[in-house]
Amino acid sequence: MSRTLIGIYAGIGVIVALHWLAFYAAIKLANASVAATCMALAPVFIALVEPFIAGRRFDTRELVFGVAVVPGVALVAGGTPLHMRAGIVVGALSALLVAFFSIFNKRYIGNSRALTVTGIEMAAGAVFLLLISAVLPESSFSIRVPSGHDTILLLVLAFGCTLLPYSLSLVALKKLSAFATALAVNLEPVYAIGFAILLLGEQRELGASFYVGVAILLSTVVLHPVLVRQR
Repeated sequence: MSRTLIGIYAGIGVIVALHWLAFYAAIKLANASVAATCMALAPVFIALVEPFIAGRRFDTRELVFGVAVVPGVALVAGGTPLHMRAGIVVGALSALLVAFFSIFNKRYIGNSRALTVTGIEMAAGAVFLLLISAVLPESSFSIRVPSGHDTILLLVLAFGCTLLPYSLSLVALKKLSAFATALAVNLEPVYAIGFAILLLGEQRELGASFYVGVAILLSTVVLHPVLVRQR
């Protein structure tokens, strides 16, 4: 692997780290269900941005399906309390960053091994976070040694819920477009809402329009592969 390619993967890792910062901030400003649902905007951003980066024409189908998720996200936003709206804005920023690193990964993944690329990008993201934490005000950053129970949970989140799915997404990018991969990830809000209801009781904070919006997002995920296959 050339130094140039390693540098590109490292740069993508920085974008991934910024995405996570925005994503976790959205959870804190709103809740887990809202933050995950905002990820559904990623296909919209990919449909709009990728033609400029990849130097190709706009795909009408991608634009249609990308725009189709907007009413769903709007309903999700309308079904959240006013104090959570800042979380939606930050969640949308997180989705934009998803679009960028998905597009760049699709462009440069080539024949590189998914685990190798994951290692480079995660390492670069970790170094980047350490560097920016060093310049943050003391009040906004602190180091705390987690308990044994928290350490186990962090390891499960790191390996089972982050590294493994990220590597799998890189494998998927070798066969699918960045748009199709991001559209499939739109199922994440469904999983997140289910777990948030079971573990956190978040259904008490969300209105009926939130779930109508989620239904719209689900329909786009299901219809896109069906229509593409028929064509």
